[in-house]
Amino acid sequence: MQNLISKYTYFLAVAFFIATFNMAGQKSQKEKNSSLVDYVNPLMGTDSSFDLSNGNTYPAIATPWAMNFWTPMTSKMGDGWTYKYDENKIRGIKQTHQPSPWVNDYAAFSLMAVTGELKFQEDERESWFSHKAETVKPHHYSVYLADYDVVAEVSPTERAAHFKFTFPESEKSYIILDAFYKGSMVKILPKERKIIGYCRNNSGGVPDNFHNYFVAEFDKDFELNHTWKDGWQLVENSTNSEGQHVGAIIGFKTKKGETVHVKVASSFISHEQAQLNLSREIGTDSFEVTKEKAKKAWETELSRIEIEDDNIDNLRTFYSSLYRVLLFPRKFYEFDAANEVVHYSPYNGKVLPGYMFTDNGFWDTFRAVFPFFNMMYPELNGKIMQGLANTYKESGWLPEWASPGHRDVMIGSNSAPIIADAFLKGAKGMDAELLLEAMLKNATVAEGRPVNSVGREGLEYYNKLGYVPYDVKINENAARTLEYAYADFTIAQMADKLGKKAIAKKYYKQSMNYKNMFDPSTNWMRGKNKDGRFQTPFNPLKWGDAFTEGNSLHYTWSVFHDVQGLIDLMGGKEQFASKLDEVFEMPPKFDASYYGFTIHEIREMQIVNMGNYAHGNQPIQHMIYLYNYANKPYKAQEKVRDVLTKLYSATPDGYCGDEDNGQTSAWYVFSSLGFYPVTPGVDEYVIGSPLFKKAKLHLENGNTFEINSKNNSKSNFYIQGAQLNGKSHNKTFLKFDTLQKGGLLEFNMGDKPNKNWGSTAESVPYSLSTSKK
Repeated sequence: MQNLISKYTYFLAVAFFIATFNMAGQKSQKEKNSSLVDYVNPLMGTDSSFDLSNGNTYPAIATPWAMNFWTPMTSKMGDGWTYKYDENKIRGIKQTHQPSPWVNDYAAFSLMAVTGELKFQEDERESWFSHKAETVKPHHYSVYLADYDVVAEVSPTERAAHFKFTFPESEKSYIILDAFYKGSMVKILPKERKIIGYCRNNSGGVPDNFHNYFVAEFDKDFELNHTWKDGWQLVENSTNSEGQHVGAIIGFKTKKGETVHVKVASSFISHEQAQLNLSREIGTDSFEVTKEKAKKAWETELSRIEIEDDNIDNLRTFYSSLYRVLLFPRKFYEFDAANEVVHYSPYNGKVLPGYMFTDNGFWDTFRAVFPFFNMMYPELNGKIMQGLANTYKESGWLPEWASPGHRDVMIGSNSAPIIADAFLKGAKGMDAELLLEAMLKNATVAEGRPVNSVGREGLEYYNKLGYVPYDVKINENAARTLEYAYADFTIAQMADKLGKKAIAKKYYKQSMNYKNMFDPSTNWMRGKNKDGRFQTPFNPLKWGDAFTEGNSLHYTWSVFHDVQGLIDLMGGKEQFASKLDEVFEMPPKFDASYYGFTIHEIREMQIVNMGNYAHGNQPIQHMIYLYNYANKPYKAQEKVRDVLTKLYSATPDGYCGDEDNGQTSAWYVFSSLGFYPVTPGVDEYVIGSPLFKKAKLHLENGNTFEINSKNNSKSNFYIQGAQLNGKSHNKTFLKFDTLQKGGLLEFNMGDKPNKNWGSTAESVPYSLSTSKK
């Protein structure tokens, strides 16, 4: 018996040991997976083409809002689709500043490693690779270059990067620096183990003296050095080359597993500043230290929002989307020898003090990206506002699409809502008087605009008639009118808070110009001729023409500031809700005759089985939330959840259209939390359907706002009721100040709609028509 007890004790001890070991292993695994960066997939959206966008992204290896990004190139120099997921050869890893394939890149150059026979031309040096031998994280990229038996890696800082090349045993190993076309220079300094140079490639929006100066430091002596000159002409044993397209080649023998490190930095100011950027941001750091610093930079920002959910795919999609929101706009400033903030002006070519940001299309990002910054990053947004003031001082105008300077892309006057929303939500350090002056210039001055997208195209007509006419050879006129009217509202909001009552009164009145586009015979927005008659014939399914990358079904809802006014025009809430339903319920028919072919935005609408709802493009992305204004929030809840779960995933085809500087991602980030900023310039978020069981927002002011969703599940997406800080909350909106003070918002979720919640007149969000102004 004693023997039996001893055996039992022994087995118990062994079992206890195994259980303890397993628990330790589970804990270790949990700790290992606790990094939020590990959820991020920078390949989300990279499976795209000209014909069909699943994001039109490239894997940006960068720190948040960095001056420089890095990305592998599967495509030739100058191709806006620089990395295509379904391609299988890499030509190099380039420094990129590209905000969109449609806008293309500037200031790009690349590094590539080869072995054996020297191949330096881009079509010859490319190497086969596999996604199976590729690591893609925001802070680290690694790829096996199969043709050369080389592993190439890079980790970034804001203005520099650290490369690590692991070579095989080879008598002939090379690293190639391609300075790209449209003007470049390289200079090899063998004694210093350096290559310096510049590149000037751009797609517009730069002054004549534009340069990107770079310095590359190696940790291995050069045994040979070549350059090439225009036409890919190799110049052996040379150290200098300058022309339209030049590059540098350095070579050496390598042992198996030997690593060669290259520390690279650049500057838009000078070679000396590039060296200063390199010394400051990397200095003597090892590759691993650079990598960990970059990871920590991401971890710091991603951890500002804590998500709890049982579905790991939801977490991956959330943090992958959040990563995209935190990439743009780009910091276009540097720190001089005295550690003062300075920038090269892409507007006048001078080096000037102060902040500058770029690579942003406000037509996209005014909707949710900048409201997200106002919620989570007010200090950063204050600096961005200082940068906008500098743009106005240096060019005479506010930017609308900057890359790096003014670009003639898109329509509208959307710098106004961005500035007004920042001011009204308390961004620090902004020159409100100067920025209001700039906003008013946009609204009153027609002459001297550097490109058509800056200021207001058709301004004289708009200010005289109250709309931009259809028949005066100004394209997308109805869309312009609607966007100008909303911009007028935000001008009024800012002027009102500044105590400029006369200005506020004028622009509140002008903001009602949206009514001039409303056709009561169809209940759609419609182009109108100079004589006051609506355009004929009229097909609300016609894309383009009077609208921008959409049709009347998409733009009719662009009355962000006065949804109740639009409801009244349509005859009441039932008719309004029915019109919203119509967009989802009709088949995805379209008229592409304006373009002459089916543009990718149309195709993306057509294939997702959501009727004429075109979530892949920005004009309609707020539309679902408008059900709340008609006291039918349950319809918003079901459709928000539908879009969240069907149109987004952390995969190469994970978007349903262009991602566009974080905007389509910002929709996901906001909507998955449970609310969305329908009207920037107003202190409200409109409630949808939270995706997660719990979310915590760690705000910049030190407060925490928590969102809990009881009984939340795949089928339980209807809000049964809500409590805000322990009190019943029957409003379908949340106040900005309430969130900033911190607190707890609790939702009780169910699988059937509660049509009583949010059904009173007091439940609906802001509209100008029902406000006290």
